[in-house]
Amino acid sequence: MHLTLWTDYALRTLIFLGAKDGRLTTIGEVATAFGISRTHLTKVANGLGRLGYVETVRGKGGGLRLGRAPAEIGIGAVVRATEDDLAVMGCLSGPGFCRIEGCCVLRQALGRATQAFLETLDGYTLADLLEPRQPLAQSLGLLSEA
Repeated sequence: MHLTLWTDYALRTLIFLGAKDGRLTTIGEVATAFGISRTHLTKVANGLGRLGYVETVRGKGGGLRLGRAPAEIGIGAVVRATEDDLAVMGCLSGPGFCRIEGCCVLRQALGRATQAFLETLDGYTLADLLEPRQPLAQSLGLLSEA
């Protein structure tokens, strides 16, 4: 299973915003904290806003914050919403890819593995990812703001 950078950045953004405990933050702060592209992160943040995971506040003093409580943000749901294609092989993306798909045990096994992956993520919320509060805040450079 390989997740795209879009999903990676989406999850990191949600973790950062959750660690900020409702305080507004800028895309630049998130990008700096993780050493990632601000341009790409802007697109991801806008997408998270459209999905309702992030609230965007425009204007001077604006920024981003979580649009829902961390306990209401399921990690499996975020991955499903941010990934266009969770098929680990072409045969899982739709019918007609391979001539043996009707009897292929590998296709069945990969489908079950993908489902198990998502079910595992369904067992986590953003609140779970924020559990190591102190080390997380320290790693993100947020302790001086608390």
